[in-house]
Amino acid sequence: MSNSERSHRRPVRLLTLAVFALAGLIFVTSFNTSKGTNIRTDDSLLKLSDLIHTRSQENADLEATTSAARREVDALAERDDGSSRAEEARLKALEKAAGTDPISGRAVTVTLNDAPPGAKARIPNVPEPSPNDLVIHQQDLQAVVNALWQGGARGIRVMDQRLISTSAVRCVGNTLILQGRVYSPPYKVTAVGDPGPLKRALAESPALQNYQMYVNAYGLGWKVDEHRALTLDGYSGTVDLHYAKPVGEAS
Repeated sequence: MSNSERSHRRPVRLLTLAVFALAGLIFVTSFNTSKGTNIRTDDSLLKLSDLIHTRSQENADLEATTSAARREVDALAERDDGSSRAEEARLKALEKAAGTDPISGRAVTVTLNDAPPGAKARIPNVPEPSPNDLVIHQQDLQAVVNALWQGGARGIRVMDQRLISTSAVRCVGNTLILQGRVYSPPYKVTAVGDPGPLKRALAESPALQNYQMYVNAYGLGWKVDEHRALTLDGYSGTVDLHYAKPVGEAS
């Protein structure tokens, strides 16, 4: 082999040695980081769902404490209040509209649920479902709430919580997050009002008509129950408003 050929091959050999050295460094770093555990499947890592459920329980405890404190404050305010009867009546009307007062009357409950495990198409000429076709989505719950308001509901409860003007129905994966609490299906939405208009609004909702197609095709859960008398508790959580501020605005 000539001197020119050896000098040509030397950089290639040096590059190869550098690659192996870098690979060794990566393996050592990976071992030290994982400490002998599988980095991808380390069970000690806290999953997002676990964090959500932990925060949900904390929020439930705080909500109970807040509710008790609010009752005490209301009792003290009522004892020391010098307002007139007209002002008290106006305040009661505002509380009822705000959802902080219990309401009773005839009612309708809508129950939505995921399709059974391993569900397949139930009618001819319908494609087999994807996983997203078999679960309840945020827009399904929101469509029920919107239809019930449209039908004249005087108050609405989702699961065990009364809705107020700042309530937001949100889903993360297969769970519902409402006012800091987490719920799994089946989801129940209850509205106090005249059952006739309420059920008619549900039937006439375009979004829910689309949902009914999935009920028929894949077995998503849908049930409507009517109640002669039912009471919705008032909302007992915080009513603080959080809003955006322009950049540079003083706090």
